[in-house]
Amino acid sequence: MIPAWIVYSWPPVLWQALGVPLFNFGHLGTRVLSAGNAHNPCSGQTVWGRSSDEGAAGVAWDWVQLQEGVVAMADPMGLITNLRIVDEHGDALPALSASLHLNEIVHALPWQTEVQRALQHEAH
Repeated sequence: MIPAWIVYSWPPVLWQALGVPLFNFGHLGTRVLSAGNAHNPCSGQTVWGRSSDEGAAGVAWDWVQLQEGVVAMADPMGLITNLRIVDEHGDALPALSASLHLNEIVHALPWQTEVQRALQHEAH
């Protein structure tokens, strides 16, 4: 699996916030980092990306299992990405605004299914 942190080292890809959504990211890998116990839940990372004429774009984040069958982003503000989100004038969006757009991308992905698959694989 591609390590989550590596996405940040990819060359930056500019994306206009009001442009075409980048919802066609594909799953690049999901990893269970902690199998969990009575005091600490299962947790891990997932990486998604896409290639285009502008270059490879990726987004990764940590996840946590809240209960059997329920996973959530560990920190919705802690996304790792090489996307540089800009406004209609080409100016970089502030971190909070950029995070909102990145979370829209994450929300559109079937990432929970991939995490559940990784958890099932880990259990066997």
